[in-house]
Amino acid sequence: MAEAPSARTAVRRHPERGRYDRAVIDAILDEGLICHAGFVVDGQPYVIPTIHARLGDALYLHGSAVSRMMRSLSGGFPACVTVTLLDGIVLARSVYDSSMNYRSAVVLGTAREVSDRAEKLRALEAIVEHVARGRWADARRPSEAELKATAVVGMALDECSAKVRTGPPVDDPADVALPIWAGVVPLRMAAGAPEAAPDLPPGVGVPPYVARYERLTG
Repeated sequence: MAEAPSARTAVRRHPERGRYDRAVIDAILDEGLICHAGFVVDGQPYVIPTIHARLGDALYLHGSAVSRMMRSLSGGFPACVTVTLLDGIVLARSVYDSSMNYRSAVVLGTAREVSDRAEKLRALEAIVEHVARGRWADARRPSEAELKATAVVGMALDECSAKVRTGPPVDDPADVALPIWAGVVPLRMAAGAPEAAPDLPPGVGVPPYVARYERLTG
């Protein structure tokens, strides 16, 4: 169901590309492998790439417990998290009208530190499954020392929006007759053949979720 944007999440540049339906926003968050978390420390802005996962109405991030990003996010400071999916290069007849087809999501809010052990494990499982569905059941679970060394924060998806561009280039009418190719070069993420670790013991086969790895598509 589409929701009204807040004053901070309303898309102003090309408002026709704004999407406020949670289904659209969730699909972008679920497909993207990497998010970028923005925060400010002592007046200095930072934007750090990290892995995320969505569970219902919450977005979870994880990292080293001693990292600047996790210390800042855990401290209850305002944050901005973005995810962008690139779907194509849009080549117009002019450089001015050239663009990209993309889907992006922005989440604004204040992160909270996840200290409850059960929630922390659920969040870490979601992050692992976000990267490779089926891996949590296959890999060794985190030890107590590893749990202590890992920080997890959660952000409510209360203030978020998406921006989407699709379709061909939109040229100036005066440029349409120019003898210049125009169109879209579609892009997609594709997995290559799995490469085994050099110290993999003999007889360990490639699990199906690795052999047939693919991302969700929106």
